[in-house]
Amino acid sequence: MNVTLNKIDAVNAAITIGLAKSDYEGKVENRLKKIRKTVNLPGFRKGNAPASAVKRMYGASVMIEEINDMVSEALNDYIRDEKIKILGDPMLNRDATTGIDVDNPQDLTFVFDIALAPEINVNLDKSDELTIYKVQISDEMIDRQISSFKANFGTEIKVEEAEERDLIRGEITELGEAGQPKEDGIKFDGAILMASYMKNDGEKAKFIHAKVGSDITFNPYKAYEGHQAELSSFLKIKKEEVDGHKGDFLFHISEISHYQEAEINQELFNKVFGAGNVASEKEFRAKTAEIITRELQPQIDYRFILDARDYIQQKANIGEFPDDFLKRWLVSHDEKRTKEEIEADYPKIREDLKFQLIWEFLAAKFGVKVDDNDIIEESKKAAREQFARYGMANVPEQLIDNYSAEMLKKDETIRNLVDKAVEGKMIAAIKGRVSLKEKTVSVEELADTFKPETEKTEKDDNKK
Repeated sequence: MNVTLNKIDAVNAAITIGLAKSDYEGKVENRLKKIRKTVNLPGFRKGNAPASAVKRMYGASVMIEEINDMVSEALNDYIRDEKIKILGDPMLNRDATTGIDVDNPQDLTFVFDIALAPEINVNLDKSDELTIYKVQISDEMIDRQISSFKANFGTEIKVEEAEERDLIRGEITELGEAGQPKEDGIKFDGAILMASYMKNDGEKAKFIHAKVGSDITFNPYKAYEGHQAELSSFLKIKKEEVDGHKGDFLFHISEISHYQEAEINQELFNKVFGAGNVASEKEFRAKTAEIITRELQPQIDYRFILDARDYIQQKANIGEFPDDFLKRWLVSHDEKRTKEEIEADYPKIREDLKFQLIWEFLAAKFGVKVDDNDIIEESKKAAREQFARYGMANVPEQLIDNYSAEMLKKDETIRNLVDKAVEGKMIAAIKGRVSLKEKTVSVEELADTFKPETEKTEKDDNKK
């Protein structure tokens, strides 16, 4: 077997694989011998079928499979061993390739077109300046977060009189036309409702200020405006049975629970941030501001990445790009899109691919690498962020570890964590090499930076 590279220009080349008849004949014969041992042919014992019959039945497919395997292995080994950096995948040049004749084995030639990655050169130093955003945390944002803490760490207390958002438990009985319990009607203890979920104001009003021990006659079908999902859940029946229960029901209230928000005191401080970490409301607000800042950090980092991407792409010196090959490769690998659609999308695909190459170049230049510990730490970070979204800032490490372990069982999640870990190290590496200009903005102004220029222009015009 002979493998050679023919460089056509700076970004296009062809790899030629010469396969002699002797390179594959022996493999084909050995494979057919193994098949013969397992073949069941009428009139012959297993393993004793005539070799000629086995060859006639399987020879063509075996030859094609063996040749394909040998060529694929040779192609991949050559690209790897010669450290050839390609874009896309090699594409068989059918015009320059010898066709396989299964009836007349001969020396074969396979030619693969490849696209060479362009030369890239980009350098970052202190003469380069990038903006890093800092969000001004307002009192209103802190108040909203504290309200969330108060709600999350509240308690349920038993009360005698119901308010709109209180949980009411009791026994429900379906009534007949005369207002008496309906024979074979719905009746069960443990019914639960909350007046605020009712859509009909008249039915809702019957439960507001109702007291424990009261008997309320109401119409569930009317209260929930015939909504099947809500009614089937409330009455514990199938959705298709809902329309058969449009009459009145009696609800005997046995218990009313009121959810009382937590007070801003030491108990709440300890629940949110752990015992001994916060001793005053002032410290509580400061710590809350830190949480909000951490929650905003992914947006700030993403903004930095977008700005860095634009800046680096403008500064990078990229050689010629194999556009014709890539368009042809995209057409052959995407059956869902037409040639015209790919042509229309290609400019963006080209820019994304360029940045990916620049990113890889800089990662290698900066020595950015990710190991198992980085991935584990990234999973723990993601776990903490997830809990923080639910107002849980003081989560035990063991719970974080367990949550992290579950995340690491999924391949797709691991790939995302690897990307995040690389991104984090790249952000740190870029920040350490360039000059940074800090810009303080409101959370609304940060959000505006992600809007299209047309929306920003319209907003500025409205201000005028």
